Amino acid sequence: MPEAGLAEAFGVTEEARAKINLALHVTGQRADGYHLLDMLVTFADCGDRLGFLPAQVDAFTLSGRFGEMLAGEGGTNLVLRARDLLREQFGALAFPVHIHLQKNLPVASGIGGGSADAAATLRGLMRLWGMSLPVEALASLALKLGADVPMCLESRPLIARGIGEEIEAVADLPAFAMVLANPLKGVATPEVFRRLTTKNNAALSLATGVSGSAGWLAVIDAARNDLEPPARQLVPEIAVISEMLQTRGALLTRMSGSGATCFGIFANMAEAQEAAAALHGERPDWYFQATETVSGGM
Repeated sequence: MPEAGLAEAFGVTEEARAKINLALHVTGQRADGYHLLDMLVTFADCGDRLGFLPAQVDAFTLSGRFGEMLAGEGGTNLVLRARDLLREQFGALAFPVHIHLQKNLPVASGIGGGSADAAATLRGLMRLWGMSLPVEALASLALKLGADVPMCLESRPLIARGIGEEIEAVADLPAFAMVLANPLKGVATPEVFRRLTTKNNAALSLATGVSGSAGWLAVIDAARNDLEPPARQLVPEIAVISEMLQTRGALLTRMSGSGATCFGIFANMAEAQEAAAALHGERPDWYFQATETVSGGM
């Protein structure tokens, strides 16, 4: 299927925006093993795309730079799990559907690709099927798919606490010009958490009355990602790629989620695009994407 033809070929399309952890503080661990987190999250205007079309029987197809990496997942893919969970809610009225996933984001890379895909599936299928769920019921269903899926349903700047289910919108977070960078080397999230030396770190504390890009940059700079040091132990390329972003003029760099994607915040989109092009020239085998994040007032 031609990449450009997704919108034309499918009646309903949804964007699955990349999720960026501007800050991630590990504040504890529950008795069931889940870690407690405080996260400042925003979403980029780049990501995967999904198309939905009525069909005689259920079908799932893939394209995009990273589509082949998901080809053998079958029923374990979060898109199909989201489809099946939602169908349980609607029963026979949920007719068969052809879902196409254009996989543009690296897989298992700390920017919520699979979770965003699942959230986009929920949104897209409710539109296609002409049905809806109460907000609380939809959030509960999303949480069954993964801790990041409820925030990906929002796809706007927010603070997430607990295991990710306690969500608070951040209306005054501005948009940022950004470069996403990934060495295309996987990071095992359980191993990152296992290597944490301290799991009861200070909570995320945001000053009141913060405004403007400069003010928010200072706030983000004062925060941290507690998963970055252990991830760097596992994948030394994270340190390399962060230094590459700094060398190209990033005002601030940090790893997102459990890695290995890092982001660099730039003064404007022209500088971000110039940096991404230069970095791609240096390492064409890695992933570099200039993007702009959404603002809290979207």
